[in-house]
Amino acid sequence: MEIRHLRYFAAVARHLNFTAAADSLGVAQPPLSQQIRDLEAEIGTPLFERTTRRVALTRAGEDFLKQALAILERAETAVQRARSIGAGTAGILNVGLTGSVLTGPLGRAIQQFALNYPNVDLRIHEMSPDRQVTALKSGQTDVSFLRCPPQDAEITSELAWRESVRLVLPKGHALSARKVTLADLRDESFVFLRLEDSLFAKYLWQCCFEAGYAPRVTHQAIESASLTSLVAAGLGIAIIPEFVSRLAHPDVAYRPIAGPPISADVHALTTGDNNPLARQFIALVQTLAGKEGR
Repeated sequence: MEIRHLRYFAAVARHLNFTAAADSLGVAQPPLSQQIRDLEAEIGTPLFERTTRRVALTRAGEDFLKQALAILERAETAVQRARSIGAGTAGILNVGLTGSVLTGPLGRAIQQFALNYPNVDLRIHEMSPDRQVTALKSGQTDVSFLRCPPQDAEITSELAWRESVRLVLPKGHALSARKVTLADLRDESFVFLRLEDSLFAKYLWQCCFEAGYAPRVTHQAIESASLTSLVAAGLGIAIIPEFVSRLAHPDVAYRPIAGPPISADVHALTTGDNNPLARQFIALVQTLAGKEGR
C-alpha cells in the first residue's frame, strides 16, 4: 500500500463519484478504478458499494477513511517539517559556548533567534573550550563559539564578532590612575583562565611573554567572569574580554591596555556540514555584532 492509494481512496470517498474523483486528481478514471480495486484486494474487504446509480462507503470504508485521512495529514506534516528543517526554520540547534561569550552579541542573538524561528528548539550547552571541540566533532553540538579556535582539519571557523580586552585591577590599585601597557604589568601577580584547556589563556600568556616577561600566575579559573571576583578578593590582576568587563563590580577597576592590540575575537565553529540552522544562527550573530560595532 502506498500513500497515493490513500489519496485516491480519499478523493473517491469525498466525491462518491469515480469520474469526479479522477478529474480532481488529474488522472484517468479507469486507472483510478483499478487502483481502488487493488487497494480493496490488499485489504481484503470492499471499501465502496457500487451500483449503476451511486457509490457509497461500506462500514469498513467509513472507518478506513478516518484512518486514511489521519495518515495523510501526518504525512503532509512530515513533509512540511522536513522542508522547514532543510530551509533552516525548524528542528533542533545545539550550541556550545562558555558563559563569557553570552555577555556579547550571542546573548541577544539567542533571544532574537527564538523570536524569528519559534519552531526551532535552541539548546545551550555551557562547557569548557576543550569539551566544546569534542562535542562539536562528535555531533553533540552543531555550532560552538570560542576565542582562539583550534587548528583542526575537521572544524570550520569563521569570525563571529570582534572584541578587545580590558585590564582588571583591584579598586585603588596604583596602576588604575594612569595609562598602562602590557610591559607595565611584569611585576604583578595574575589570575588567569585555566591554561590547560583554554587556548585564549595560552594566547594571553604568549602576549605577556612577547612583552618581555612570563606572567606570574597565582590562581586559575574556568570562566572569565570568575577572574573579576578573584581580582576583587585581592588575589591578583587579570586580563578579560571587553564585553565581560561590562558586568560591573564595585571592588575593581577596568582599564584599557595601551600598545599593540590584544584580541578577544570570538569565532563560530562548525564541522562544515552546512547545517541550515547553524548557518541561520551564525548569520544572525554576525548581523547583531555588526550593528553593535557601528
